[in-house]
Amino acid sequence: MAMPLRQTIRVGTYLLEQKLRRREKFPLIVELEPLYACNLKCEGCGKIQHPAGVLKQRMPVAQAVGAVLESGAPMVSIAGGEPLMHPQIGEIARQLVARRKYVFLCTNALLLRKKIGEFRPSPYFAFAVHIDGLRERHDESVAKEGVFDEAVAAIREAKRRGFRVTTNSTFFNTDTPQTVVEVLNYLNDDLRVDQMMISPAYAYEKAPDQEHFLGVEQTRELFKKSFASGNRRRWRLNHSPLFLDFLEGRADFPCTAWAIPNYSLFGWQRPCYLMADGYVPTYRQLIEETDWEAYGRGKDPRCANCMAHCGYEPTAVLATMSSLKESLRAARDTVTGTRR
Repeated sequence: MAMPLRQTIRVGTYLLEQKLRRREKFPLIVELEPLYACNLKCEGCGKIQHPAGVLKQRMPVAQAVGAVLESGAPMVSIAGGEPLMHPQIGEIARQLVARRKYVFLCTNALLLRKKIGEFRPSPYFAFAVHIDGLRERHDESVAKEGVFDEAVAAIREAKRRGFRVTTNSTFFNTDTPQTVVEVLNYLNDDLRVDQMMISPAYAYEKAPDQEHFLGVEQTRELFKKSFASGNRRRWRLNHSPLFLDFLEGRADFPCTAWAIPNYSLFGWQRPCYLMADGYVPTYRQLIEETDWEAYGRGKDPRCANCMAHCGYEPTAVLATMSSLKESLRAARDTVTGTRR
């Protein structure tokens, strides 16, 4: 896995423990959404389409931390909405880090420089800044000028203060291998972020823009060409090698959305953070009362074009752990990444 060595060992140990306990379903990382409100109106996101009363709600600290502890997951992705709008987001992060959970705080970075004093650098904490392209393309995707420049300034400031900074980039059918390469080269070589995540856009049903999501074959072609010329090995991508194989069509997997469960203001969302087929109050209910076999490509028509990491990255990780060859391949990539 292309993660820091300490995190790789922690996650590997956790996966081994689950295997020894013969647990069939368990969380790898929790998607925690302590609010739905956001300070942007991105065309490809439907989170802010909730009623005004819901957008005003903020999850209490104890509830947010309790949900993560209930699940037992070693990693947490705090999203939303825009989590930096939560008045106690610093406390949520501090309490999770104190319990040695690896925390990724996903943000558009508009409030990052203002709120950065609420956080402390830690091996267990990283800002995950959303960057969908270079200046013009990114600002167009978030429907507001100046966002790219502010995000870049915030990344530089966070790096200056000693924080680990990763990025998350979503690509649409308007992207080309050139636009993918341009933004990842910039993030990797110029900004020198610690690691980068990439994702094909999923047809989120509440998103205002329903015309620019990628199909499966489009996704495979886009990433196959983008990864050419040694880019895949050179870029500091925060993905398992098998998931990158999956993106470019060299491997295929079933969906294991249960491994990246979503917890929001409404509770545990089934089956994943991209689809809402109901909510339950406990993680145990989510696992035991959801018909997981009903989801995935070839099963539910809503999943037909999904290649999102929430469904397929954990499958790739589990496949890696069950294969000596793939484990050695992932370990090699981790060691190589620490030398870059």
